[in-house]
Amino acid sequence: MTASTESRRRIRPLVYAYFFVMFATIVLASHASLVTLPYFWDEHGQFVAAALDILHDGAWVPRSTVPNVHPPGVMAYLAAVWRVCGYSIPATRLAMLALASLGVLFTFLLGIELCRRATGAPAFIAVLFLVADPLFDTQAMMAQLDMPAMVFTVAALLFYLQRRYEVAAVTCVALVLTKETGVILPLLFVADLVRQRRLATAALFVPAFVALGAWLLYLRSATGYIFGDPGFTHYNVGYALNPVRASLALLRRFYFLFISDFRWIGAVAIVAALRRTRIFRSRAWAIVGLFAAGHILLVSLLGGAALERYLVPVLPLLYCAVAAALTALSARWRVPAIIAMTAGLVAGMFVNPPFPFPYENNLAMVDFVRLHEEAAHFVESHYAGAKVYTAWPLTSALRRPEFGYVGHPIRAVETSDLHESTLRALAPVHPEVLILYSRTWEPQWGVLRFRPVQSFLRRYYEYEPEMSPDEAHGVLGLEPMARWSSRGQWVEVFARTRE
Repeated sequence: MTASTESRRRIRPLVYAYFFVMFATIVLASHASLVTLPYFWDEHGQFVAAALDILHDGAWVPRSTVPNVHPPGVMAYLAAVWRVCGYSIPATRLAMLALASLGVLFTFLLGIELCRRATGAPAFIAVLFLVADPLFDTQAMMAQLDMPAMVFTVAALLFYLQRRYEVAAVTCVALVLTKETGVILPLLFVADLVRQRRLATAALFVPAFVALGAWLLYLRSATGYIFGDPGFTHYNVGYALNPVRASLALLRRFYFLFISDFRWIGAVAIVAALRRTRIFRSRAWAIVGLFAAGHILLVSLLGGAALERYLVPVLPLLYCAVAAALTALSARWRVPAIIAMTAGLVAGMFVNPPFPFPYENNLAMVDFVRLHEEAAHFVESHYAGAKVYTAWPLTSALRRPEFGYVGHPIRAVETSDLHESTLRALAPVHPEVLILYSRTWEPQWGVLRFRPVQSFLRRYYEYEPEMSPDEAHGVLGLEPMARWSSRGQWVEVFARTRE
């Protein structure tokens, strides 16, 4: 019996169940107050709508929203949950939290696998950082693709490193049917196995490519486009590949992973461990590092929005590396570093940066949803029969009661954005009701107050401030009826006064 076999003794299923229940309790308890929260942005604008199409019509390519390249795995999962439990927002939230809890368990097990050379309990440290991470905290409950992709990514890496190749191959199929960017992982596995001249084992991962290819062909047959929609393709490929935008996306990735929310402490620990120890000099860490680098590069070059949630699949890998690096420090430095980094991550849930960021990166998404709830309730009470002009995704929230904002559908008319230049075109229409809201984070103390920043964003990101209340009155003849604000975000309802 080899040493590696001895160190990987068979663990009873009851032990896995114990840790899953423990982690699930932590994840569920931290989200208990949010399980009834209405859907946010892309949730109701894309993923929940697509899942409801599967539930009601069996339509694998969405009909009630724009079809795109994303495989239907997560949407099919939600449709299956709703078929058993009935459709509701809590059912959706709990279904996603169950997946997130499984992801925490796999992170713990991967931490054990990767940190065999380390002392202490690095796997628990990795879990601590993950559950404290503000991005994981919000994505854990949201009906989106990146957290489930994280679950299958970590699981596939774990099974592959344990040489359970058949299970890893099946997990890779689930991964690519969850999110198409996951294809980079089976590609890495195949390259590693071919390098070892283990062609028969490499062939086990071919079904992952077949599954993704079959989905793309089905999508093309249903829509006429291999990526589902030409506008989606241009924004996420052509627009994103602009050299300036791609370079800035890479810088954003570096800042988010290695500097923001006190992650710089972990980055310093990793650099120190690389220089002073051999803790990362193994085949397992090489595979993990190659995947992380490839994934970061891929989601920086593709994806027009460059959202931080695309990085969720690498967060467990980062925190496993940080945990391993911290074990190389003396207790005098290790304990304060763990405390400080955890505190920084937790603070990041509540403290917003001075520059534009996706609200879904922290609990700002809760403020966004609550403000839109208030506005939707006001419009439903006072202007139920009126045409309401506003920008997506609020239009989606107003039109469909199942998303949690209104009790009855509101006639919402969608504008492409809320810029003054766009809304000025509505003047001949004489809109009766208009809702403006802070689509971009730009507080009074933020960097968007500097003209050079505005000029750069106008040139490369089509930035333009939202229409102001004075412009709504002067251009459209509308009066402010109600306004709500919370921690730098706001929503305001304007209406034409009756003479």
